[in-house]
Amino acid sequence: MAYPKLNLPLGKLQELLWTVRRICGIEEELVRMSSLSRELVVLILQFLDEEKFKETVHKLEQESGFFFNMKHFEDEVHNGNWDEVERYLSGFTKVDDNRYSMKIFFEIRKQKYLEALDKNDRSKAVEILVKDLKVFSSFNEELFKEITQLLTLENFRENEQLSKYGDSKSARAIMLVELKKLIEANPLFRDKLQFPNLKNSRLRTLINQSLNWQHQLCKSPRPNPDIKTLFVDHSCGQPNGARAPSPANNPLLGGVAPKPGGFPALGVHMVAISTYCTVPTNLVSWMSNPPTGSHPTVSGGPLALGAQPIPAGLKHPRTPPTNPSLDFLSGDSDHVSKRTRTLGISDEATLPVNVLPLSFPGHAHSQSSNALDDFPKTVARTLNQGSSPMSMDFHPIQQTLLLVGTNVGDIGLWEVGSRERLVQRNFKVWELGKCSMPLQAGLVKDPGVSVNRVIWSPDGSLFGVAYSRHLVQIYSYHGNNDVRQHLEIDAHVGGVNDLAFALPNKQLAVITCGDDKLIKVWDATTGTKQYTFEGHEAPVYSVCPHHKENIQFIFSTALDGKIKAWLFDNLGYRIDYDAPGRWCTTMAYSADGTRLFSCGTSKDGESHIVEWNESEGAVKRTYQGFRKRSLGVVQFDTTKNRFLAAGDDFSIKFWDMDNTQLLTSIDADGGLPASPRIRFNKDGTLLAVSANENGIKILANADGLRLLRTFENLAFDASRASEAAKPNVSPISAAAASSSGLTDRVASASVVGISVMVERDTRNNGDVKPRIAEETNDKSKTWKLSEINEPSQCRSLKLPENLRITKISRLIYTNSGNAILALTSNAIHLLWKWQRNDHNSSGKTMTTFMPPPPAATSLAFHPRDNNIIAIGMDDSTIQIYNVRVDEVKSKLKGHSKRITGLAFSHALSVLVSSGADAQLCVWNSDGWEKQKSKFLQLPSGRSPAAQSETRVQFHQDQIHFLVVHETQLAIYETTKLDCVQQWVPRESAAPISHATFSCDSQLVYASFLDVFSVFSSNSNVHPLVIAAHPQEPNQFSLGLSDGSVHVFEPLESEGKWGAPPPVENGSTSSVPNTPLVGASASDQAQR
Repeated sequence: MAYPKLNLPLGKLQELLWTVRRICGIEEELVRMSSLSRELVVLILQFLDEEKFKETVHKLEQESGFFFNMKHFEDEVHNGNWDEVERYLSGFTKVDDNRYSMKIFFEIRKQKYLEALDKNDRSKAVEILVKDLKVFSSFNEELFKEITQLLTLENFRENEQLSKYGDSKSARAIMLVELKKLIEANPLFRDKLQFPNLKNSRLRTLINQSLNWQHQLCKSPRPNPDIKTLFVDHSCGQPNGARAPSPANNPLLGGVAPKPGGFPALGVHMVAISTYCTVPTNLVSWMSNPPTGSHPTVSGGPLALGAQPIPAGLKHPRTPPTNPSLDFLSGDSDHVSKRTRTLGISDEATLPVNVLPLSFPGHAHSQSSNALDDFPKTVARTLNQGSSPMSMDFHPIQQTLLLVGTNVGDIGLWEVGSRERLVQRNFKVWELGKCSMPLQAGLVKDPGVSVNRVIWSPDGSLFGVAYSRHLVQIYSYHGNNDVRQHLEIDAHVGGVNDLAFALPNKQLAVITCGDDKLIKVWDATTGTKQYTFEGHEAPVYSVCPHHKENIQFIFSTALDGKIKAWLFDNLGYRIDYDAPGRWCTTMAYSADGTRLFSCGTSKDGESHIVEWNESEGAVKRTYQGFRKRSLGVVQFDTTKNRFLAAGDDFSIKFWDMDNTQLLTSIDADGGLPASPRIRFNKDGTLLAVSANENGIKILANADGLRLLRTFENLAFDASRASEAAKPNVSPISAAAASSSGLTDRVASASVVGISVMVERDTRNNGDVKPRIAEETNDKSKTWKLSEINEPSQCRSLKLPENLRITKISRLIYTNSGNAILALTSNAIHLLWKWQRNDHNSSGKTMTTFMPPPPAATSLAFHPRDNNIIAIGMDDSTIQIYNVRVDEVKSKLKGHSKRITGLAFSHALSVLVSSGADAQLCVWNSDGWEKQKSKFLQLPSGRSPAAQSETRVQFHQDQIHFLVVHETQLAIYETTKLDCVQQWVPRESAAPISHATFSCDSQLVYASFLDVFSVFSSNSNVHPLVIAAHPQEPNQFSLGLSDGSVHVFEPLESEGKWGAPPPVENGSTSSVPNTPLVGASASDQAQR
């Protein structure tokens, strides 16, 4: 049937909207969804353009803000219709939205001003200057003054910057080139510059389809219906009682849509229109990331008379109404390079901090590094679970905790660093009476159960176990070996094949799938079933929840090779396509969530790993290197946004994500099954691999070995003191013994003011783990204080310096431990660097720039982006500075005095700050909102000095942090800001000047403002700062008030701090123990 020609007036558009809504029977609430509203507007724009309603088209573009018509914009600029140009822009951005928007409006108004001057229309030029350009004076007063001075010139081309200005036409063309680049780079125009690729008359087609459907519903449809109106539903008369043809075989309807092989377009995936209709939101639109292309030629600098970049200092601070703590938050792109400035505007950054041009080894991933060194390949641990491992998962925060499920239903929790099995649970139904009768009967007949999946929740507070018989059990984890029953769910009929956690509507949920071909979603707190997804025609093998922006969805795979995607609603699956191999397939995203992979094995043993093009629903690349016929179902995992790994052919195979060829294959010293099960930890430093004879091998890279090595230093081995040689002697210590020119030892003086606080458990000193949360309520847990009072207690080295320097203000090791960087109070950086076999200690002064005010008082790098620096200021604010774009992105306000400490937790995504106001603040590092704040618990009778500092440092677990104040040392739990441990020196003791964790977080090195005469003839010298070696837990360095730096290690005979002193005359000297806060004052250790 040919649809009628529509010549509707504009006032009939409301009827068109109503008709389109009825096409798929979408409910009223769904129409209000922004994605559908956007698509409706786009359809109307196409209709208006085809009907030649030009002015209406541009008005709707501007009012909706959904599509920026660059052609229309260019025409208006070429014609000099400045009012229309700004009116059209106002639908998409405002002057102060970001620096790109500001530059766009500035260039337009500057051009309008220059054209008025060129016409000698001084009154018009003054009007533009006052009404349009004065707004920019608050960002750059000098620039506004220079623009104003153009009024005094006979010809503004006398200005050097404008000497090449031609006529208005050529100037507009030149300006348009710059404007187009600014608009393309502006994040506010993202996804608004390209009109969707639609077939002609798409709205007409949809209306015609609706009319066809209405015609099928007629009781007596006529062969050639006469459509006269869209205002009411179509209906035919009923001559001779004729019957309507079936919708399923009616040629107008086209029958049931065929199953597509990829991501369907709008409205394609319908089983039957009369049954239900999927949400007409193309899955592509929210599964594909928006383009983030770089615009290297786009101005990123200041406003200027020429087409120049906008400086960071010209940004106008705005405070979002929902966050009073933020002074400014920019949405600017980070892909813009800087250009030269004009009019004498300085190109220096306005950041008041000294920045060091220093690259620390291991600080960031380098594309030139050897890929083979980046993934775990060294067998570091071998564990025996007691039964065959079926599934494994590392804790998301405590990355050496490994959860294991086995083929007999057992679960185990391992601390792989210490090789200790913390938890072992055999399968047991918690409440058999609440289980379904089929399960009860089945367990009586055959009690055998296997674990199909174990997995941690995103925060590590829960873990789930999916069994081969009906059940899912959820446990809560409270640290160490404290595992408690949380939920037991009779989830599916038959086996529960997979389990995952997700956060739909920001509430934690459990997702399960099973042999009954269903996918179910459960509330993780109450166990209430929230959704049931039906549509698979075979047992569901795996689930993969994910999200893009604010859209949560689930991928599922079934044993018939079908992959489907679901939203958290009851409207059916959105996509349906075939996986390579068409049998057992699992899916996983890269760590950053931008790349989708699947791994599967066919019934014939052919295995595949592929990357998917989400926008097309097609395989993007297929990775080579599998055995021709795999001997089992291949398991795989991803890590570091860079590597893929799979267990195949009695080995582990690795691929670079960007290369389809096999990178390497390792056998982990042999003993692996045909298709070993594998699992990376979150950082990709450890890899758990199932082995023969119920074994688990832990593979590690260099960082993983370093992480595991910290556990080897935790338990004191008494035999170590008798060893003839101490391994891994620091080169600093070796140099102290061999180089008389660098040695500075005084045998007879006393060393005062250094303390080593060792975390000890009085019940078992040999079982110390880098965890705090599980032990905070144990009153037997103490801090053991070891003081260094004599030179004979340690080995030390004074680092040479030949500059006139004052006291040491900050001190830090490089990540490799091969250099020490110091900052003096007169803003000089000192760097001592040495090689393992070639000692070289010479101070180097680093260049300084951007002096105060206000002064920078503290600094911390963002753990996931080295271009982001948190800078504490003397004026009590914290500036979040982006090095790449030379811009302060946010200014955090919450303290009342200068900032003295900053520390990031990558596990919790927070920044902890401390200030001279003795206040602690926790900030979300994603949006920079303040989450919590609390003042220190000062000991009774203690009043801190007016200039006292509070410093913070995170524990190795990334959940607790050390607080250092002149009156105390304390450990806080981050999420609740609860003080869980505290150590207070006696009232008459000298104030604490500084403290730090050792690299394994098992020692706290503290310095005090006591006299330090052993290294100086000046009796007023005292320790100011202390730094711990990043790899050697027992080495630290000390910065003194006279500008000198000393490095310390324990005696070779002891090997570590806190070791028991040798027995003399049948007795041992005692070391006082300092209990937790809450003990009586008389029990406190005395310094």
